[in-house]
Amino acid sequence: MKIWLLNGPNLNLLGQREPHHYGAQTLTSITTELTRLAQTLGVTLTCHQSNHEGVLIDWVHEAWETGVKGLILNPGGYTHTSIALADALRATALPTLEVHLSNIHARETFRHHSYIAPVALGQISGLGAQGYVLALQGLVKHLNSEA
Repeated sequence: MKIWLLNGPNLNLLGQREPHHYGAQTLTSITTELTRLAQTLGVTLTCHQSNHEGVLIDWVHEAWETGVKGLILNPGGYTHTSIALADALRATALPTLEVHLSNIHARETFRHHSYIAPVALGQISGLGAQGYVLALQGLVKHLNSEA
């Protein structure tokens, strides 16, 4: 079973960017840990990161076209702005878990709204890198229950 992890803008700066919000782990260390976990769960995890909205949308389409079974998505700042990304998720109907390292609901007011949440299975927010682990475990369990 194939699952993709998509990370949005500025997540390539993890470990350097505002560690009080996003933690000290780099994106590389997070994806390495998740790839190992995926193997133990019997799934293949492919990880992508882009600072460009259109690229993320293209990856959602590609995932759907190539038979990927589900997505883990940290849309970064596009959470609060991208109707187009939400539309891509809606159009493909891929089971998606939204992940945020920080608690977006405890931050600036503009971060409280997610265009992604209404089209996602759920949202994990505020648990740091552990949120990705929980998302992978939860998505695998969800997909196995559908099979």
